[in-house]
Amino acid sequence: MKILLVWFAASLLAAEPPSAIAIRNARIVTVSGPVIAKGTVLIRDGLIAGVGDNIAPPPDAWVIEAQGLTVYPGLIDALSTWGIPPAAPAVVLTSSRTAVTTVRRSTSSPAEPVAHGPEERPNTNSWIRAADLVTADDSRILSGRNAGFTAAVTFPTTGIFGGQGALINLSGDKHRMVMATPLGQYCSMATTAFSTYPGSLMGVVAYIRQVYLDAAHYQIARTAYEKDRTAPRPDYDRAVEGVLESPRVLLPAGSAVQLERMARFAAELKLNAVLYSAHEAYASAAKLRGFGYPVLVSLRWPERARDADPELHDTLRTLVLRDQAPSSPAALAKAGVKYALYTDGISAREVPRAVKRAIDAGLPPADAVRALTLNAAEIYGIADRLGSVEKGKIANLVVTSGELFQPSTRVKFIFIDGVKYEPVPEPPVTERTGGTAAAPGESPSPDNPPNFGGVR
Repeated sequence: MKILLVWFAASLLAAEPPSAIAIRNARIVTVSGPVIAKGTVLIRDGLIAGVGDNIAPPPDAWVIEAQGLTVYPGLIDALSTWGIPPAAPAVVLTSSRTAVTTVRRSTSSPAEPVAHGPEERPNTNSWIRAADLVTADDSRILSGRNAGFTAAVTFPTTGIFGGQGALINLSGDKHRMVMATPLGQYCSMATTAFSTYPGSLMGVVAYIRQVYLDAAHYQIARTAYEKDRTAPRPDYDRAVEGVLESPRVLLPAGSAVQLERMARFAAELKLNAVLYSAHEAYASAAKLRGFGYPVLVSLRWPERARDADPELHDTLRTLVLRDQAPSSPAALAKAGVKYALYTDGISAREVPRAVKRAIDAGLPPADAVRALTLNAAEIYGIADRLGSVEKGKIANLVVTSGELFQPSTRVKFIFIDGVKYEPVPEPPVTERTGGTAAAPGESPSPDNPPNFGGVR
């Protein structure tokens, strides 16, 4: 009996996580500073406690010998729907005059609400928070972690105003997933039938403009009431409240024309904007520099559909886009425009190949790493916590057998909040789990590939 008690006590001690972890003799790509050819990263209490070539592991540290391995900051997907279930929230029409929600049904299509003007807030879900939707059951979390991703900025994406994004980690612990919220408001150019408002791209742009004008007026009225309680009290408007709560707005801009148009639109309304998709940034990078807005570039490079009619010939513009789109990150880097990369629904294991195409098109490998780490963190204002291997930051790290994005490189292990994970076999995919964004104007479904405004 005594032997059993001793064995049980010893097993409990063995199950406790180490108080400190030292990754020793590794090549360390800090991203924010020079590469350390041979050094140590010390982790304690989920944070990076030290990094350098002269760090001595403390006596209580679990030492991982990493000779021949490379330590990077954990990758960040700058725009995703990871962790959000596929069931889209119901689209409702919210009257800005009465601040109540009403749903109007069309006689021809009873499942679709019909809007007659901007006061009914068509296709607006600005108050919905990704932080309230995320679940650890999404299979993409495991896939992302296996590929070296440790965090993602995830958004609800249904409607013109999709909702508020959140920074989540990919530990799979639902109680510790949400790291920061809200990080921004997702906007699309989703249009409806011409018989309802807004029925065109022009109508959608006008509607977004109207919402922001309403938000400015609402803010003035609310401030006036807070200063003087005898002033008229503004009616509560959750659609506008959701917009005001968001520190930045993501605007879709796939083509060169759209990039410049959305940049001018954001400047007109004085928005803290981030442009996304950006496959034609190679043609507009120089102009974008003058606006100062960061850009998220989709890694879903335009390709000919596998089931395309072989008798149909692609236009010259389409062929040029397919050839030049991967050069957009390099063009943005050369122009001095802040940019990051995002997966746009491609599987995490496809990311190295997609990034390699950008590298082959002129993007330096170091810039490619930064575009999936520190740049993403800086764009969302979370660089004080993530994005580089620095003392005091969260211990989100990926340890590889070689240079990231090279075909022969393998992820050896991952740290999230200082907890060590190893790549594990993924279950076979029998159906889409954890929905992703549909193209503007479309509804998410198993037959509709995810797309954040990029060109398929």
